[in-house]
Amino acid sequence: MGEGPVLASTDQELEARARRSFERPRWLAGATGVVGILALWSLLAVTVFADGGGVPTPWAVVAKMGADGWALYGPNATVTISSAAQGFLWGNALALLLAGAVLVVPQLDGLVTQLGVISYCIPLTAIGPIIQIVFGGRSTSIFLAAVAVFFTTLIGSLLGLRAADRTSIDLVAAYGGSRLQQLLKVRLVSALPSLLAALMIAAPAAMLGAIIGEYLGGVDSGLGVALTNAQQQFDVPRTWGLAIATGAIAGAGYLVFSLVSRVVTPWSAGQEGTS
Repeated sequence: MGEGPVLASTDQELEARARRSFERPRWLAGATGVVGILALWSLLAVTVFADGGGVPTPWAVVAKMGADGWALYGPNATVTISSAAQGFLWGNALALLLAGAVLVVPQLDGLVTQLGVISYCIPLTAIGPIIQIVFGGRSTSIFLAAVAVFFTTLIGSLLGLRAADRTSIDLVAAYGGSRLQQLLKVRLVSALPSLLAALMIAAPAAMLGAIIGEYLGGVDSGLGVALTNAQQQFDVPRTWGLAIATGAIAGAGYLVFSLVSRVVTPWSAGQEGTS
């Protein structure tokens, strides 16, 4: 009678071991995807797009990036990242402040939500020239980066703050806690997964806003300026190299907040806090 559970347990262990033996490492799937993209890119560059010259081979892009080196990428990337970081901080700070204000003063909900929708609906290229005329210089890149992240962080933080456990909020209220204390002691912890998810999206968005600001002119350095110059000179490999570098920087920002989210809120990914 006692052999049944033992045999079932043994079978389950053997099945689990067999399944693990056939599992591929996660990095292998990513590496396979990268190799496939490079192969397809190379094939298209030498066949379909060979006559137009608008799609260089990956090796031509890498060679051009190596020739340009830090002299081109270093100073321009530093300037653009600085503008994007400032806009990221300003936009997210304002979004978090307004989201907290809505929880403390619910009457502000409609006004703040409308402000977020307006910031999302207005094209950056439409308000960029106005900011350029009024402020000029790097202010345009910083402002557009802030606008690019505002809506995402505002909505993400509002959803997270409102998803707090009602029982915990009632407990704080029962002990005489104010709306502000409920916000600080309960809602902020509950909002962390949604907030960090919003920041993951906001990081690449800030880079986009900063580069659009540089495209509009008024500055003499930055990845946006370098891209414009490369396009005007019909330097296709350099244009692709700058685009890839810009995408890599934006992806790095996403990755940073993804790692922070896994560390700070392991429960949101289905992980156990202690194991």
